[in-house]
Amino acid sequence: MRVWIERLTVPAGIVVGAVALRVLAGVGFVNYDTLYALAWGGQLSRGNLPAYGVPIAPTPHPLVEILGVVLAPLGPAGVLGVTVALAFLALSACAWVVYALGARWFGRAAGALGALLLITRVPVLSYGVRAYVDIPYLLLVLSALLVESRRPRAGWPVLALLALAGLLRPEAWALSGLYWVYLIAWPAYRGRAHGSSWTPGRSRGELAGLTALAAAAPLVWMLSDLLITGDPVWSLTNTRHTAHTLDRVTGIVNVPEYIPRRIGEILRPPVLVGAALGGVLSLMWLGSRARLGAIVGVVAVAVFAVFAAAGLPINTRYAFMAAAILCVFCGAGVFGWTLLARGDPRRRWWMAGGLIVLVALMAYAPSQYRSAHRQLDTLATQQHIEDDLLALVGDRAIGLSCGPVGVPNHAPIPLLALYLKTSPANVISAQVNQISYGTYVDPASVGVERDYVLDPHDPHLAVTVPPGFTESAINRSWLIFKRCS
Repeated sequence: MRVWIERLTVPAGIVVGAVALRVLAGVGFVNYDTLYALAWGGQLSRGNLPAYGVPIAPTPHPLVEILGVVLAPLGPAGVLGVTVALAFLALSACAWVVYALGARWFGRAAGALGALLLITRVPVLSYGVRAYVDIPYLLLVLSALLVESRRPRAGWPVLALLALAGLLRPEAWALSGLYWVYLIAWPAYRGRAHGSSWTPGRSRGELAGLTALAAAAPLVWMLSDLLITGDPVWSLTNTRHTAHTLDRVTGIVNVPEYIPRRIGEILRPPVLVGAALGGVLSLMWLGSRARLGAIVGVVAVAVFAVFAAAGLPINTRYAFMAAAILCVFCGAGVFGWTLLARGDPRRRWWMAGGLIVLVALMAYAPSQYRSAHRQLDTLATQQHIEDDLLALVGDRAIGLSCGPVGVPNHAPIPLLALYLKTSPANVISAQVNQISYGTYVDPASVGVERDYVLDPHDPHLAVTVPPGFTESAINRSWLIFKRCS
């Protein structure tokens, strides 16, 4: 009985943490990219090919599309409800894995601080409550790292987790490849009672299985692209095209400036200083405890840089892995001294540095709280606008009975496609084309027009209600116009 209680403690804690995060955040909905993947999954569940070619459509995420297929019988509201719940569970689980890594490397206090820092970073919290795929991706990669920390050269469990991550973000392909090389190129060290030896430790069958796992995610992703679009690298080329269209920062020349900036946007100065202190002192004085984390942190930044050089955007959320590792090292900067012997003279110097970092973190906490509060208020406003939009769908004020649905910008497209159980191609942004008949959805105020957009910095054209349309419904956020012929 005690064993079962211990096994259930962590899952129960993650669930409690997810509920607490949802209550404290006061907001939770599904973002544009994930909505598209769920809508495409809905198309697959109806036997249709996903409409990848819609203008400004995001990069496909095969694992989320599979989720959309699985959840489709629940109906649109059920799909969104489960997705939001999974998002908060992933956010809570990320905090636990960071704690587990920090506790294993630098002690429980360091792990607890690292987890607290990660879960209170405004970008991490913001993307988490909006169900971005980057949080489950981070969870899978961190979980793979935890498995490897507990059982070096674990092999297939690590590659299996990275394979799932690789169906969310392609950076995991590189991580899988590097880990595969490590497993193959470096034989296992095995201690024996009367000496030690280096042995390969894996049969040909095991190596074949590891190779298959390492290659699984890119092969599945490219096969999916090939079957749906006829182009096995469609996701890459479309992502580049969209990044160019939206004027995103890309390219190797921007890496030295923008990658540190993106990491800094997540962590802010006190955490960066604490991570630097923890990194230097733990590598100097704790040796092997810090080595794996340092290597993974460097690899995370290097992979980020390589994909940016390949033409993908240098977005803040792509730096979450590096930021999570730095949170652990900040925990080490404050509490790593607990692993030194009591009589060790280095302990006092480390304690002094850790105290300074802790004071800085506490001094910065009110600013971090205000920033989080502002961001969550903004997201709550967006959720209210979405709720008003869905209320009109529920009242049948928005539908396909008269023809396609026109919207003022790209933001509402995947949500309406999901709820209307149609292709996103049937919901048309006025930024691209004006409909001549059907249903047109127009913001009811300047505030809605300003707040409910894909990105405030995206190109935006002034649009008007199409000629010949007459008003048919209204609520606090939206005006509905129709023309059925």
